[in-house]
Order: sequence, then C-alpha cells, then structure tokens
Amino acid sequence: MFRGLSKVTLDAKGRMAIPSRYRERILSRSDGLLVITADVRDACLMLYLLPDWEEFERKLSRSPTLHPAARRLQRLMQGYAADAEMDNHGRVLVPSVLREVVGLEKQCMLVGQGTRFEIWDEERWVEASAKWRAENDDFSDLPPELESLFF
Repeated sequence: MFRGLSKVTLDAKGRMAIPSRYRERILSRSDGLLVITADVRDACLMLYLLPDWEEFERKLSRSPTLHPAARRLQRLMQGYAADAEMDNHGRVLVPSVLREVVGLEKQCMLVGQGTRFEIWDEERWVEASAKWRAENDDFSDLPPELESLFF
C-alpha cells in the first residue's frame, strides 16, 4: 500500500525519482513496470503498478462502449495511458504529453492512494487540498459504506 505525501522534482528530461521507501515494493510487485495516465476529474496524473493497471483496465474494458460516460472514461483513461519503467536509479520518465495535460512543472507532489499514486503540480496540490479541507470539514455527504470509518 502506498500512503503519504512526498515532494518530488522533475528533471530537465521529465524524470521523477520515486522515493526510496517505495522502490522495493514497486520492484517486487511489478519489476518496476508502471502505467501513467491522466485523472479524469482532477488536474493530476495517476501512476499504477502494471498488475494493478491491468486489473483496472480489464474492468474498464468490460464497461458498455455505447454508454457515453463509459466511453469518455475509456477514451481518457486508456487513451492517455503510457507505459513507464523505473530505472536503476529509481526514476520514472513522465511523458511530455501527460506533463502538459495537467500542467506539471518542476516541483511536484507524489500522493499515495493505496494501490496507486497521484502526481500533482505542487502549487495545484496545495490549492486543491486547502479547498478540500475547507469544503468537506464535516464529511456529511459520504456514501453509507464509508460512514463507519469515523470513530
């Protein structure tokens, strides 16, 4: 499981160093093979380990292609998907087209989300997370299955 926030920097070639605390898990679960795609709701990228992406992609591929929203989701998630590989120095190349789509600059945030990461431009992350904390302070609109998480 991936959790927590990490500040990361994109180098001039668009490579991002994965924090060392995650590298062994990535290597053991996917041999360093990853998939990066654009998020469909927020201005960030999602970084999946290849086996987790393949499971998600199978589910997505079974959605009805004649349903307009399902088709849009397939187009965006699969259309932007790019294979990536962690190199011997723990770096991953973020394709330029994906960096442009979400406005990634040099300073980024890598946000652990369980089985995947989100990659945010640092400034956008700060703005978005402040907005979420202000808007959702009571979490009264959670789905029923999540209400029991609070203690």
